[in-house]
Amino acid sequence: MPKEPVAVVGIGQTKHVAARHDVSLAGLVREAAQRALADAGLSWADIDAVVIGKAPDFFEGVMMPELYLADALGAVGKPMLRVHTAGSVGGSTALVAANLVAARVHRTVLTLAFEKQSESNAMWGLSLPVPFQQPLLAGAGGFFAPHVRAYMRRTGAPDTIGSLVAYKDRRNALKNPYAHLHEHDLTLEKVQASPMLWDPIRYSETCPSSDGACAMVLTDRTGAARSPHPPAWLLGGAMRSEPTLFAGKDFVSPRAGRDCAADVYRQAGITDPRRQIDAVEMYVPFSWYEPMWLENLGFAEEGEGWKLTEAGVTELDGDLPVNPSGGVLSTNPIGASGMIRFAEAALQVRGRAGEHQVEGARTALGHAYGGGAQFFAMWLVGDRPPAV
Repeated sequence: MPKEPVAVVGIGQTKHVAARHDVSLAGLVREAAQRALADAGLSWADIDAVVIGKAPDFFEGVMMPELYLADALGAVGKPMLRVHTAGSVGGSTALVAANLVAARVHRTVLTLAFEKQSESNAMWGLSLPVPFQQPLLAGAGGFFAPHVRAYMRRTGAPDTIGSLVAYKDRRNALKNPYAHLHEHDLTLEKVQASPMLWDPIRYSETCPSSDGACAMVLTDRTGAARSPHPPAWLLGGAMRSEPTLFAGKDFVSPRAGRDCAADVYRQAGITDPRRQIDAVEMYVPFSWYEPMWLENLGFAEEGEGWKLTEAGVTELDGDLPVNPSGGVLSTNPIGASGMIRFAEAALQVRGRAGEHQVEGARTALGHAYGGGAQFFAMWLVGDRPPAV
């Protein structure tokens, strides 16, 4: 029996900000969930199961928060699953929910991811000692900066590329009312003059710390037919992982990322992603990862990714818009960041992205990665159901 086609019929986000002191964790997730239900034209009673995800529990210091969030998410007496794959968790959470529908285990599933970084200090939470290495890291940027340097050496990319990405994404965020950073007076010169945090990553080339949540309602063909708005259809989805450290690991273009993208493209019948995909919501916490992931995901040949960025191909009005929502560089509630990429991709093909809508978008890729570039989750959505 073929898999049940999966449709995204509801999407809800909170307004992402530095600190939501007005709500608890329960209030934060319920806000996003209610907006997703309203978008889908459904009530709590219509949900068969809930799949929730977030980054490590020590970020807020609340262990296994899903246990006490069941009330807030209408999950009392219903199956509730928790997913965790570090920073990619928002993406993998959505895929777990999609698989429940595809396998006909449940017909309609609410999936949600969140983070309340104001109640933690993620930078120092991520500054964990690595065995047999000098303790010189400070936050995720300290871990990834050497990989960016390796990319620059490998490709000969000029050191201005990171600032171009940051300036693009922050300008895109001005068109997204849910984005955290709205820097109206930002200029390229200001990005390039911002303090160096982790050479070569500057302050304006790194992601913020955000409080926020994102929710989606996924359903089957019958549920999609009742949707008040056009659905987004799942054409392909996959997860891959690899060890953080091993002999021969390619930190610039991890094998797990390449394999994950290849699987998604195979499922969706994509043979030329550069031409067949209309928009990309890519997990870019540090600006240099745009050209790096363009190569890893097959949009550019090795060493050519930065040239697409430099040529304006990834601008909102370019041939391949990347992060029209402003991306992780503008909004980063870590546990939800991957799901926001998936949700924003779905908004594009539903034609409901508002001011940051890519004209004529019929296929869009959502991408998430996490850990030490070891966990990957991706989905490709379209405006039409997959061919059976």
